[in-house]
Amino acid sequence: MAAGQTPAPVDFYFSFRSPYSYLAVSQVRALATGHALDITLRVVRPLAVRTPDFFKSVNPMWPPYLFRDVTRIAERLGLPFRWPRPDPVVQDFASGTIAADQPHIGRLSRMGVLAAEQGAGLAYVEAVAHLIWSGDVDGWDQGDHLAHAAVAAGLDPVALEAQAAAETDRLDAALVTNEADQAAAGHWGVPLFVYRGEPFFGQDRLPDLLWRIAQNRQTEAD
Repeated sequence: MAAGQTPAPVDFYFSFRSPYSYLAVSQVRALATGHALDITLRVVRPLAVRTPDFFKSVNPMWPPYLFRDVTRIAERLGLPFRWPRPDPVVQDFASGTIAADQPHIGRLSRMGVLAAEQGAGLAYVEAVAHLIWSGDVDGWDQGDHLAHAAVAAGLDPVALEAQAAAETDRLDAALVTNEADQAAAGHWGVPLFVYRGEPFFGQDRLPDLLWRIAQNRQTEAD
């Protein structure tokens, strides 16, 4: 990274239910420093919540492949991984039915938006994603687990929870705006990185994102 290099603005679309988002976030934080990236965290709701019928028609080979894929990627990256207990989205996997009552994902997503607004978005979602996906604890939603994650990100957990509860409508509207901007950028999935209007879907597209940024920097330097 050249001294004084202007940070490249990148929107990072993230969902707490996405194992690939979990696998991406630590890499993103490291790359932001090493490659002068100005990352704007954009939390979105999971596809399962936005489109509840999606999993009713998905190819039945996809869920077991997804689990195999994320498990081996986690192993390669040296990250602990286990499917969450509880799942952030309440879903019957046999039928694909998404429950009407979703006690977890709204809470998580709203606090993610708040953390981003307070300048601690990446640190917060990294801490919470590890809590959810690492397998270190059962019942990540219970006790003081989420509070400890907020503290690790430099946030006041009591104030964060209180504000999320008091500003539900505003924060839900912010999530919808993020989702609309995500679609306008040309993709629906997460993790998604958008640089100068160009979408890069998946944590395995990070090298392509860095290549494009370097290419543009070189063009501007010539």
